[in-house]
Amino acid sequence: MSTDFDSLTTEAYRPELADIDRLSTLEIARTMNAEDALVPAAVAAQLPSIAAAIDAAAERMARGGRLLYLGAGTAGRLGVLDASECPPTFNTDPGEVMGLIAGGPEAMVSAVEGAEDSEELAAADLAAIGVTADDVVVGVSASGRTPYAVGAVRYARTRGALTVGVSCNPGSPLAAAAHHGIEVVVGPELVTGSTRLKAGTAQKLVLNMISTISMIRLGKTYGNLMVDVRASNEKLRARSRRIVHLATGAPEPVIEAALTATGGEVKNAILTILGRVDADTADRLLADSHGHLRAALAAADARG
Repeated sequence: MSTDFDSLTTEAYRPELADIDRLSTLEIARTMNAEDALVPAAVAAQLPSIAAAIDAAAERMARGGRLLYLGAGTAGRLGVLDASECPPTFNTDPGEVMGLIAGGPEAMVSAVEGAEDSEELAAADLAAIGVTADDVVVGVSASGRTPYAVGAVRYARTRGALTVGVSCNPGSPLAAAAHHGIEVVVGPELVTGSTRLKAGTAQKLVLNMISTISMIRLGKTYGNLMVDVRASNEKLRARSRRIVHLATGAPEPVIEAALTATGGEVKNAILTILGRVDADTADRLLADSHGHLRAALAAADARG
């Protein structure tokens, strides 16, 4: 029986694995691990496309735009996951990076039948949050043809937004519809059609890059330190103190005083220590540098 699935590498059947259920658990684990090891190379092949998308995205976000992920099923959940990690990691507002999943929040834990088949639903979801030309809309779909993801990209383009399509099949409608198409071809899955496996891993890696590198470009890190971390619990408060120490080498009493003076803001505390300025001046210098700590330190040094 021939279906549209026959043309999708993510749905291809692998007869050499037909007896995998007869193998020992360790043999299956080794086979699965070998499959997973193929993913980074597939991502590497798309790095120029990924980098181009990130540069364009960071430019929009620098002028106030949002990063919006849209997908169905596993792809949608991965977008929600990546977005939800940005506030504690980079001190972003919850509205700056958002994940929208076909069928709404209920679809995070259970299937919402038919939601992924609607381009109109994606358009309505984006219209509801007022997508603009400053925003970045990332459609995510393993097959590259999920109507919800494709519809999101198509609607976003009519609003002037930058669009990115992340898929795992070559020549996908999603990539064709987006300004930046990223097609990470990982091949058929261990369990036929189970795209939460290699395809899901590939999408997770790409979304990690899009959000993390965009935040680096926006000055949310100092070197590889999370200087915009939000200290919302004791673990993160301890991490804040450690980050200030790693950045400055200052003793604990100096670090505590700096964090107290700056209301717990790591980036500001580092600037007061390294730039030898008070908290109010640190606020002003960071505002003038649009949050880029290196630029604020250069300005502090120029003050003498």
